[in-house]
Amino acid sequence: MSDSKDRSGQFHSWRPHPWHGLEPGLNPPLEVRAYIEITPFDLVKYEVDKESGYIIVDRPQRTSAAPPVLYGFIPQTYCDERVRKLTPGAKRADGDPLDICVISERQIERGDILLNSRVIGGIQMIDGGEADDKIIAVLRNDNIWSEAHDIGDLPTVMIQRLQHYFSTYKMGPNMTSGVEITATYGRDHAAKVVTAAIRDYQEVFGPSHRAWEKLEERVLGDSEEEGGAG
Repeated sequence: MSDSKDRSGQFHSWRPHPWHGLEPGLNPPLEVRAYIEITPFDLVKYEVDKESGYIIVDRPQRTSAAPPVLYGFIPQTYCDERVRKLTPGAKRADGDPLDICVISERQIERGDILLNSRVIGGIQMIDGGEADDKIIAVLRNDNIWSEAHDIGDLPTVMIQRLQHYFSTYKMGPNMTSGVEITATYGRDHAAKVVTAAIRDYQEVFGPSHRAWEKLEERVLGDSEEEGGAG
């Protein structure tokens, strides 16, 4: 095999899992990667299937409210005990990757994409007793919103729209959602939440999230041996 092939690059012989196979960002906790599941044009709740990594339909939204911004999660994060401790009144965390809302001046009309974003704040929520933070970020190279560095740089109405959406997006037939928004916080606390979620992930999953990489190395090694034997 040619020595020119760079096996240390980012090519993979199959698609890495969006949650476990991607790094959490360029410089976390303030510069993070966001995997987008839902756009402001979606009235269906999509989410990543934890087993396969493919996007699946979770549920059609009962209300007419659409997400006001791009919505997804930060790879290699997990909301467990460290995240719960940052949410007064929560009995536990939700056991999911950390949610993130990304603001973009230009319309981005499709999900199942990756964005580089800068964290500026978050919304503290309790959903059925579970801590369920929503990190707020801006597209890192956005021509308009990249000037925002903290939650106070956003218009009040944008925060209100986010709060309204998340207080109603799980509304059931009895028109109640079980969601309580307890606080809105700035960049410094958001950094603590992201750091806690990364550490929770590392504790729960450890090196297992690199299993796909080790498997790929073995497959490539076997291919090289077969090629040499010919």
